[in-house]
Amino acid sequence: MLLVLLVAVGCGQPDTDAPGAAPATTNPSTTAPSDSPAPTPDRPGGPTPTVPAFDHQPLWPFPDLDAVRAWQEAHRTGGQQPWHLDAEATALGFTQGYLGFTGIDRVTSYTENGADAWVGVGFALPNGRETTASVLHLARFGDGLDAPWEVVGTRDETLVVDTPAYGSPVTSPVTAGGTITGVDESLRLQLRTLGRDTPVGEFCCVPAGGQSARWSATVPFTDAGAGPMTLVVSTGGHVADVEEFAITAVRAG
Repeated sequence: MLLVLLVAVGCGQPDTDAPGAAPATTNPSTTAPSDSPAPTPDRPGGPTPTVPAFDHQPLWPFPDLDAVRAWQEAHRTGGQQPWHLDAEATALGFTQGYLGFTGIDRVTSYTENGADAWVGVGFALPNGRETTASVLHLARFGDGLDAPWEVVGTRDETLVVDTPAYGSPVTSPVTAGGTITGVDESLRLQLRTLGRDTPVGEFCCVPAGGQSARWSATVPFTDAGAGPMTLVVSTGGHVADVEEFAITAVRAG
């Protein structure tokens, strides 16, 4: 059983035209509309629209609603960074660019339901078959027809991180835990936050294996800031450096 966890590098208000450093996302205009700016959702003189409540922790690429609105204005006037409207490009940008899992280079599944999307990301096995490393949960952030996609978590199965609870305040060191199904696994944990190119916390490694076996690790961290942090756990080493990963959101405090 292959297992992996990841986290990637982002910025509060992206100023490049690609979601990540990997080839799959360096030309987002091929996967998201770029010929013209998206229409504004409200008419001049009309009532101020109500912004839908965002019931998730914003992990990447936007830190808050102000950053979303700044991008929307730039996109409406100049067509900037259209990949924010493409859930698949955003998922790969998060995986390869923010978490640094460059070997995970393709979308393996996609489901969309209203303002939510679930994007499977993975890689090719030596026999040519594709395998899924994680299923990322994305949500529309903000209002309007051009509300961009935001990574907010993962749908976990064989590799699960359930401690701390999603969105919990944490202090250093933080104790993380969950379950894993696999053989001879080695779990690596990182804490990442927007605006930082390197992890603010890291621990390697936790030997693990079995059927839904519990795992636990303590991760120290520094300089986390006030925003949400991505806690990512990953495993690999059988056929790829990273074979499976899962994430959750926590906050310093």
